[in-house]
This record gives sequence, C-alpha cells and structure tokens, in this order.
Amino acid sequence: MPEDVAANQLDRAARIELKTLSKDNADWVAKHLVMAGRFIEADPALAHRHALAAARRAGRIGVVRETSAITAYATGDFALALRELRTYRRITGRDDQLPLMVDSERGVGRPQQALELGRSVPRASLEPAVQAALAIAMSGARLDLGQPELALSELEIPLLDPERAFSYSPALFDAYATVLEELGRTAEAEEWWQRSDRAAQALEEAAIPEGQDTVEIVEELVDEDLDSPETTEDAEA
Repeated sequence: MPEDVAANQLDRAARIELKTLSKDNADWVAKHLVMAGRFIEADPALAHRHALAAARRAGRIGVVRETSAITAYATGDFALALRELRTYRRITGRDDQLPLMVDSERGVGRPQQALELGRSVPRASLEPAVQAALAIAMSGARLDLGQPELALSELEIPLLDPERAFSYSPALFDAYATVLEELGRTAEAEEWWQRSDRAAQALEEAAIPEGQDTVEIVEELVDEDLDSPETTEDAEA
C-alpha cells in the first residue's frame, strides 16, 4: 500500500458505513477503497483487486460491494458486476445503482431483461442524475434490440433540457445525439453534440476551486433563483 494513501481520503459517507468495523479493519478497508477509486480509470483490473481485498474484510458493507460492482463493470465482467449490484441493493435497499444494473444486463446480452429491470422502479423515486443515467441505459437496450425510434423516446424526458446544464446533461445530450445520428438525423445530432459541449463548458465554469460538487453548485443556483441573470449565464448550455 503506497505511503500517501490514508483512510481519511475516503468519502465521509463511505467512512461512516465502515464504522461497524473495528478501527484497524475499517482503516485497512478504507485504504483499499481509496486505491480502487484512484485506479478505476487508469487500471480497472488493479482497482478491482483492491475492491476484492476490501470485500474479503467487509463483505457485508454496502459501499464495499458497490465498489466491487463498479470495478467489475469497468473490467468488462458484467456478470460479476450484476451479482455484486444485486447484493449491494439487497444490503442497502437503494436503487441508485439501477442504471448500472440495467447496463450490466445489456453487457451479458439480455437487453429485454434490462428493460424490464429499468421499468421495475418508479422513475419519480430516483434522484435526477439517476433518472438521466437510467434513461441512457434504457435507450442503449432499445438500440441493442434494433429499436432506434424507441431508443430516442427513452431519452425524451424532462431532464433533457437544452437551456440548463446539470452534472448529467453532457452524457444525456450525447446519448440523444447518438440516437439521432443512428436515425439519420445528422443535422439535429450535431446540434445536440454542440449543446453537450456547451453544457460541459458551463459546468466547468461553474465549478469552484475548493472542490465542492458541481452538481450542488448548479442545482442550488437553479433551485434558489430561477430568474437570476447570473444563474442563466453560469448554467446555460
């Protein structure tokens, strides 16, 4: 374990989940979770090994199984990701990883089951970012089934707002553009890709140096003062 890795580098909410463990064990698990997060993009296989190490010591902790699932997904082991996500859901009762479950069903070649799973939870019960991610996953399942028109309709949700930039907007706009291109509507697709670029730029400009979450910055501005010129300038896509 590198010397620069410390347990307190783990997200506070995750550390709270580890409080059921002894301090030494919690610190050991936390360090492996930190390492998993550090390498998830650069070396998913290494990240997954760290997640598995944490799971051997804390397999009944939700965030540990969640990390194991995410790293398994990143390595392309969709079957394992799905099993871990089911365990995470059973332990925590949360549906926040439903989009990844849907995408994992797609990954193992079951797009129809992916659609059924995605419809099993009321959309209104999910956070906006989760709703957006679920729409993208459901759209992908429709594409897997050769249903591009229905894939487009899966993305046509209230969150597909070209006038505002939220954390999920660039990915949602990109997905919409991709399906439009699949349908041969290339001019419209280009417009949405441009909107995605503008949304990403607006989010970057709205971020502050202290590292606070961009989602909170943008959504707080929108919630508190919808008519504020500053809000429109900072968050328009």
